[in-house]
Amino acid sequence: MSNKDSKELKVTWKGYVSLAVLVILFSGIFSSSDNFLAAFDFSKLSGSFGEIVEGVTFTGKGGSGAKDGFLTALTLIPSVCFALGLINVVEYLGGMEAAAKIFNPLLKPILGIPGITGIAFVSSFTSSDVASVMTRDLYDEGLITDDERTIFVSYQYAASAVILNTINLMSPLLAIAPLAIGPIILVQFFCKLVGANIVRIYLKFYNRKNKNLNEGVA
Repeated sequence: MSNKDSKELKVTWKGYVSLAVLVILFSGIFSSSDNFLAAFDFSKLSGSFGEIVEGVTFTGKGGSGAKDGFLTALTLIPSVCFALGLINVVEYLGGMEAAAKIFNPLLKPILGIPGITGIAFVSSFTSSDVASVMTRDLYDEGLITDDERTIFVSYQYAASAVILNTINLMSPLLAIAPLAIGPIILVQFFCKLVGANIVRIYLKFYNRKNKNLNEGVA
C-alpha cells in the first residue's frame, strides 16, 4: 500500500481502538501482570495445557524425531487460531486501515515495508508463528509485494519473537548477563533492523541489475 493510499483511508474511532487493543495484546507489556491487566496479554489469554502428571503435558517427556515435532506443532494450533480470530475482528472494525495510516511513516523509512504490516510487526515481538501466518496472508491478498515480504521475513527470522524468547528461553543466562534485559532486547532489535536492511539493499541492487540486463536485451 502506497503513502497516497494510506492517506486516503477513512478510519473511524473503532478502527483506532481495536488496533490499540490488539497492539497491547501482542506487545507483551502486561505479560508479568498478576491482576486484571493480564487479560490484555495474548500469551495469558491463550492459556496453557493442563498437566497429565506433575510437570508433564499431553506432549509427554523425552520425545524425539518427527512424532515429537508433530505434537509440538499441535500445541501451536490454538494460539494461532485465536490470534487469527482476533485479527479478523480487528479487520472488520477497520483496524488494518488504522495500522496502515499509523505505521506507514514508521515502517517505510526503517524497513521499506507498508504500514499495513504494522500488526504483524508488533506480533513478531512475542510470536513468530502468528507473525509468519499474518505475513503470508498479507502477501496472498496482494497487500505486500514479494520484495516487501522478503525484507519483512528477514527481519522476523533473526532473533524471532525477541521479547518472549529473551525472557523465557534465555532466563538462565540473564542472571549472569552484564546487561539488563532491556538493553539486551534493544541490541537484538537493532541487529534485526540491520539484517533486514542488508536484504533490502541487496534486493534494490539485484532489481536494478536485472532491469539493466532486460533493457540491454531489448
